[in-house]
Amino acid sequence: MMQQYLSIKKDYPEEFLFFRLGDFYELFFEDAKKASAILEITLTGKDAGAKERIPMCGVPYHSAASYIETLVSKGYRVAICEQVENPKHTKGIVKREVVQVITPGTLLEGKTIASSENHYLGAVVLTDPIELAYVDLATGEAYATILSGSHKTLFAKAQELNIKELVVGEADAILLEELGESFDLPLAVHTNLPEREVQEDSLAAQLLLSYITTTQKRSLSHLQDFIYYEQQQFLSIDSASKRNLELLKSLRSGDEKGTLVWLLDETKTAMGSRKLKQWIHQPLANRLAIEKRQNQVEALLDDFLLHEEIKELLTHVYDMERLLGKVSFGTLNGKDAAQLRKTLQQLPKLKQLLQNSTHHELQILGERLKDVLGCRELLEEAIAEQPPLTLKEGGVIQSGYHEKLDQFRYAATNGKDWLAELEQKERERLGAKNLKIGYNRIFGYYIELTKSVVHLADESRYIRKQTLANAERFITEELKEKETLILNAQEEALLLETQLFEEVRLKVQSYMADLQAAADGLSEIDVLQAFAVCANRYQLTRPTFTTNREMIIKEGRHPIVEKMMNNQHYVANDCILTEKANMLLITGPNMSGKSTYMRQIAITIIMAQMGSFVPAEEAILPITDKIFTRIGAADDLAGGQSTFMLEMVESRNAINGATANSLLLFDEIGRGTSTYDGMSLAQAMMEYIHDHIGANTLFSTHYHELTELEGHLDHLKNVHVAATEQDQKVVFLHKVKEGPADKSYGIHVAELAELPPSIVERARELLAGYEEQEDRQLSIFDFERVEPVHKPQTLHPVVEKLQQLNVMEMTPLEAMNVLYKMQKEVQKGR
Repeated sequence: MMQQYLSIKKDYPEEFLFFRLGDFYELFFEDAKKASAILEITLTGKDAGAKERIPMCGVPYHSAASYIETLVSKGYRVAICEQVENPKHTKGIVKREVVQVITPGTLLEGKTIASSENHYLGAVVLTDPIELAYVDLATGEAYATILSGSHKTLFAKAQELNIKELVVGEADAILLEELGESFDLPLAVHTNLPEREVQEDSLAAQLLLSYITTTQKRSLSHLQDFIYYEQQQFLSIDSASKRNLELLKSLRSGDEKGTLVWLLDETKTAMGSRKLKQWIHQPLANRLAIEKRQNQVEALLDDFLLHEEIKELLTHVYDMERLLGKVSFGTLNGKDAAQLRKTLQQLPKLKQLLQNSTHHELQILGERLKDVLGCRELLEEAIAEQPPLTLKEGGVIQSGYHEKLDQFRYAATNGKDWLAELEQKERERLGAKNLKIGYNRIFGYYIELTKSVVHLADESRYIRKQTLANAERFITEELKEKETLILNAQEEALLLETQLFEEVRLKVQSYMADLQAAADGLSEIDVLQAFAVCANRYQLTRPTFTTNREMIIKEGRHPIVEKMMNNQHYVANDCILTEKANMLLITGPNMSGKSTYMRQIAITIIMAQMGSFVPAEEAILPITDKIFTRIGAADDLAGGQSTFMLEMVESRNAINGATANSLLLFDEIGRGTSTYDGMSLAQAMMEYIHDHIGANTLFSTHYHELTELEGHLDHLKNVHVAATEQDQKVVFLHKVKEGPADKSYGIHVAELAELPPSIVERARELLAGYEEQEDRQLSIFDFERVEPVHKPQTLHPVVEKLQQLNVMEMTPLEAMNVLYKMQKEVQKGR
């Protein structure tokens, strides 16, 4: 057996090999030592012909899933080695094979797998541009795209999609390994890199399919055709902006509360919840596609009764996409089949409701819902009304579906009735009220008598089989004969039922394409009805779209902040950007609401391009291609970046990636460095965006000197968030008004934060002194913006190398290595 183990383990050196022995998965040698420590299970040993006892540990097969999930969640891989032939029919060692390799990206179920989120496995090929493909194995969804940019762009995209594992070829692994560690993304090196069959085919998709086939070793019929898309089809929101805007995860708590998905997730199904997150990840950038969704939401709002009926039907819909994944993988159980049947029973009702609607947009939705009548009727005929969880319990197949199965069940049932009658008859004959007939796997059926009545046993009929502390167990020839009939009938029934269930599963699999189309339609209907719920509940308005960069938001609100305020009055604000003035410089005291105002503009754009209604009295919006934000202050300690460095990196990404159709939000750029540095950087960035990009831009600042830019930049307009003083206390009005703020109220804010009174008073004294200084005014427009003049000069070779370095693309370790080499050159006098 150990020779067999070592032979199999040789092909899986990096994986934990779960080796099936009876009712346990056993691990040996180094696997056992490592697993026992990670899983906190007992490490034992086994004599197996070696000089020393072989380290060994194991877990029961029926509870192995949680142990496997623990290992995989820590980035390890697990190879499942099963017995592939019946021990009863085998002489010698039972044949065993690895039937599946479970990895971070191929884990399908467990506590760490949220049903409302996609669990993607990705693959990348470092061509130019970079090819990326990703699949959710549980649902069968498959996508492929291309990415322009650096390797860091790739990992940022993987983070954005929440990819759990990235498959790479051997050549690319060396380039990506260090970055994978810094981004905490497991890399799987796959040696079987296929050749590109057709120039247009995605090599990344082929690599991914090859990896899945190699590791899963089972049917993949539920995997859908790859959807190839270009980034231009969607509103691009980089991972930093998604984090800053709190679209899916709160910056404070790390969970969904206080996020856009928390606001909008009024879906009734897990499929709908996943679809909603996909739409938040990738809002549309096509006006006609957006307006189609808007029309459908509006139709649901117009027909309240229809909307209520749809919501009710969706409450009876299970996670059809993941159920179909189980159908394909062969892991479907009785309860899963009943859930699929229940879901399919809702389809004709939903289809009829939508097609009977007076709204053409809803009729189109109804046409997408294929009834899949044959599959529904099959499950209704074959699957019991309330089947047990496992086939071993019996009773999954409906009575009347198969004549032979019914016969076996009748024999088994009659045999049990006969046992009950025999038990009663023997009690009466012996006068032993506590006589009972039981069963165990060793002796089969037996008659049990307590010690007090054991003398009543008829020795000519009763054959003693087992002695217990307080009882004796007997068998009779008549009981043994009936036992054979009963057990054979039960065994035959279970074997036949297993065979019939497998046939049903394969028949369901033949309907896969129509079932998946129906599931996609159901999930889309669920998200659209959720949008209708939110539009009604939060008083949202349908936006309209322009073909230019003009943006008019009247009485706009931040819907998430408003919901968090529990119906307290939220101060609404306008945001007007025109072709002639599409850059706002926002001033005002800290805590006055500048950041909230900027975020609500971005949230409004995102909701609109998802197809949702928006929190405003009126919204006329451009189609935005990209959103970049630099909001908030948080050190990236893991990446070795300070707050200011992170500010500059995110600012660089925005400036390099933005187009005239983008939206840029910069919140107090430069506050992480000295006043003059920060102010100079802020002005230079504003000038560059104004002159070279022309994107819609909101720029908040605490440098009041920058408000003078309004007279120098044609498209810049000053606005401020109003505040006032009452009894030497600052009162925030949260109202955005035209013009610059007249003062910062910094000391008042410190007072609100309950800084010690002595500090506040001393600060007021110092401020009064500074204000009296005649030369305290700082002007940043004492010079004209001119192109720099470059004079030819001879540079030191080290300086030339420094100029050529792209510092922003370097890791801290790379930077240290380069710096060390340069220092050596200087010391040698080069």
